Amino acid sequence: MKNRKKGNQWKRTLFAALAACIITVIALSGVLGRPDRWLEDVLFQRPEAVSGEVVVIGIDEKALEVFGPYNTWDRTIMAKALRMLNSDSAKKPAVVAIDTLYSGETDPVADAELAQAAAELGNVITAASAEFGENLIRAENGGYTLDSYALLGFEESYPALKEVTGQGHINAMYDTDGIMRHAVLYIDLEDEKRVYSMAEQAAEAYLQATGGELVLPETDKKGRFYVPFTGEPGAFYDEISLADLIAGEVPADYYAGKIVLIGPYAAGLQDAVVTPIDRAKQMYGVEFQANVIEALLNGNYKHEVSDLVQALILLLVCFGLFMLFYNMKVLHFSLLSLAAILLSSAGSVLLYDKGYILHPLWLPVGVLAIYLLSIGHHYIVARAEKQKITRTFERYVDPEIVGEILKEGTESLSLGGKLCDIAVLFVDIRGFTTMSERLSPTEVVAVLNKYLDMTSNCISRYKGTLDKFIGDATMAFWGAPLPQEDAVYHAVLAALAIIQGAEEISEEVKEITGEELHVGVGVHYGPAVVGNIGAQRRMDFTAIGDTVNTAARLEANAPGGKVYISRNVADQLQGRIRVTSLGNTVRLKGKSDGFEVLLLDGLTEE
Repeated sequence: MKNRKKGNQWKRTLFAALAACIITVIALSGVLGRPDRWLEDVLFQRPEAVSGEVVVIGIDEKALEVFGPYNTWDRTIMAKALRMLNSDSAKKPAVVAIDTLYSGETDPVADAELAQAAAELGNVITAASAEFGENLIRAENGGYTLDSYALLGFEESYPALKEVTGQGHINAMYDTDGIMRHAVLYIDLEDEKRVYSMAEQAAEAYLQATGGELVLPETDKKGRFYVPFTGEPGAFYDEISLADLIAGEVPADYYAGKIVLIGPYAAGLQDAVVTPIDRAKQMYGVEFQANVIEALLNGNYKHEVSDLVQALILLLVCFGLFMLFYNMKVLHFSLLSLAAILLSSAGSVLLYDKGYILHPLWLPVGVLAIYLLSIGHHYIVARAEKQKITRTFERYVDPEIVGEILKEGTESLSLGGKLCDIAVLFVDIRGFTTMSERLSPTEVVAVLNKYLDMTSNCISRYKGTLDKFIGDATMAFWGAPLPQEDAVYHAVLAALAIIQGAEEISEEVKEITGEELHVGVGVHYGPAVVGNIGAQRRMDFTAIGDTVNTAARLEANAPGGKVYISRNVADQLQGRIRVTSLGNTVRLKGKSDGFEVLLLDGLTEE
């Protein structure tokens, strides 16, 4: 027994470990990538009130109507905008960042005018841009490797403008699902020069102007960091057009002491991205910059927990839950699974607020997978238990009773019994020992098998439970393991059928061996203990008690071809059977005087 339990424990542990490993490998494979990112966006990216320290002035449809198509603008237009921001020296912006690229010299007059306006305003950040692509790199061993993130080119402001402004790159990089969740903090050029982003330069200049200090976020190998968005598309834009600024229609109080972002805000300028805070609506690049600046100013950085660490957590949780669910009831582990899924989702949100990003779908999917595996395991175990019940009882019990036992489960198979009222039948061949001496062993076995097959068929026909064969005797009972309607009547019907069956067999046996076969039957009704009786290693489903002994005594005294019953049986079937009382003429061993024995003559005509 101990070895069996130990074997089951090892089997359970091995299966739990295998299931947990498979789920973990699936999570690491990236199959859950897109739905996981979608859930991450839903749970983590929640709009908040913007600080008001960043304002956007758009190169919008109005500006395009006033100044014409953007590709026809000369640089004097932006110079006029910078001069308007510098019109009140007491109410200048803290920082101005221009989210558009001014590379290469065009008109010397316009170029000089823009550079002069930027110099006079001060704290102006202009854009730079890098081009990335694939490139073959020669290795030390003479071979080549493919660099898919190679720097192919770099553009920055023309010299006069670069000399009087800060430089910040405006590169952005989508995640693999086409959503922009990360900002590129810096780009490393070939001369080991590091160029920070426009957002970083603007945030640093603003904090220096206001007495603060910028703490940079951790980045991945490509210089990227996760952006917790503050505002949805349109949150930073108050519909202030560059045309309004140049026309003097924007009060200086609106931008005084703030970070002013100037950039494209029109669909035709093709500067819009899809962000996690609102996948259905594109966000203009200048507002993406505003969100990055807000994150930098707030120091609201998130640490993306390593996939390996999360995989280890997933592995342990799945293993532990499977071990826990193994012997737990389905309802209980269903509720526990639901609680675990809700708790893991709530926990991922709580950890996000604390600065840690987890894959929010990994644990819920892992728990769900373990739940489904546990359901499957319980189903298999239940089927095995039903098969066990069927194999145990189908040799003894009527199929309808087996069906009822299957509904109750395997508890009835445990060692022990219960007290119930049953009808007990015993049948035995009269003179079987003498017959055996006159017949060959082969003939004895043939006669015995034919007789026992007949008795078991009669018992099954009338929904009885075949208890056992004892040599040439057969024991059966009715009313257990489940209550039966009219159990005593069915026992009597089986007894009469056995007498009739014995007469038919006797004729066959006489023709072959010359011997006659006669049986005696006894039936009694009363209380008995029914159940699995015996030891853990060997048990029998049987009935014990005085009722069983009395039925055996009745059978032992019944002549061949006769059925003896007790007064209890006769009283149960009053008006339905014909009997002859034998009074005190038959004395049963172990029974006191006055125990009435009756001869069953047959059924009433009704």
